Amino acid sequence: MNKVRHVLGISGGKDSAALAIYMKTKYPSLDMEFYTCDTGKELDETYQLIKNIEIFLGIKINLLQAAQNSSEAPFDHFLKMYSGYLPSSNSRWCTKKLKLEPFEKYVGTDPVVSYVGIRGDEEREGYISTKKNIQSIFPFRRNIWSEDVISKLFSNQNFEKLQTFANNTDFGRFNDKATKIIAKKLDPSFTQAQKLNALLDTDVKGFNHLVFEFLKTSDYPLSNESFFPLLDNEDVLVREDIFRILEESGVGVPAYYNKVDFVVDGKTGQYSRSRSGCYFCFFQQRIEWVWLYEQHPDLYKKAMQYEKEGYTWGQQESLEELIQPERMKRIKEEYMKRMEKKSQGKSPYLIDILDDDEGTGCAACFI
Repeated sequence: MNKVRHVLGISGGKDSAALAIYMKTKYPSLDMEFYTCDTGKELDETYQLIKNIEIFLGIKINLLQAAQNSSEAPFDHFLKMYSGYLPSSNSRWCTKKLKLEPFEKYVGTDPVVSYVGIRGDEEREGYISTKKNIQSIFPFRRNIWSEDVISKLFSNQNFEKLQTFANNTDFGRFNDKATKIIAKKLDPSFTQAQKLNALLDTDVKGFNHLVFEFLKTSDYPLSNESFFPLLDNEDVLVREDIFRILEESGVGVPAYYNKVDFVVDGKTGQYSRSRSGCYFCFFQQRIEWVWLYEQHPDLYKKAMQYEKEGYTWGQQESLEELIQPERMKRIKEEYMKRMEKKSQGKSPYLIDILDDDEGTGCAACFI
């Protein structure tokens, strides 16, 4: 049997930080490895958060960097390789070169279980490696298994096997109900998502043990394990839980989430950053670019220096155009209108309000 490595990547954002604390606290017996991929272009607040987590964990987090033999920061090294072509939503070479490749080099060919901080209130799958030796687990969700595992489990090809696995799984007082659901084949009136949710609604623990029985017959990394402690996990953690974990642990919430006041025509608004990642990340919203300009003007100027004719961070305007007084005023006004419509509760953070009208983040960077 090959020894399975359990790894958790810390991006510098709230979710991965909270997951590191959660796993260390709830599953201390797991021999967990913690790592972070450094692009050389993170905010100081990100590096501070990682230091705080190291203090809490009592270990040194493994620092992964691409182009280690280069005299330049990893991002700058690869920017030259791409002839100054800035990354964008259509060409995310930064994610591939600065995040994925260092991670896959780090784990090599070992069987690896990678823990990902997708929350229970999010509708996204997150990064799933194409390498067979890497399996993703989502401890904050009711369904801790990745999409590829579920689709194989419920496939018609494995239908007979699934019935056998069900007979060997204890659903307790829900046995009859679970057996009926499992015995029903997928069709347009009963989709994979419906079957999954029906089983999770019936018995989460029983379903997890059913999946584990299936994995034992597969080539997934967990096939090498005789026991997996998360099988009995029924926790579903949402945004409020993440902030609670960070605050109660003493690690603290990344400082860039804190609300900062701004004034437009006598009206006071508030802005912040909504995610971790490079300070010039092309996924950030225009209001976040304004935040960067006003809170970290030196970094904004550095981001401007990367732009040249035909190569800008935004698709519709350059950073020089974005910070013209009238343009910044309009961005703030539009943002304040959205904030008024969406604002609920009294959270000291704005990420409940920041929406994704201007693009969504890359899962490999932000979890």
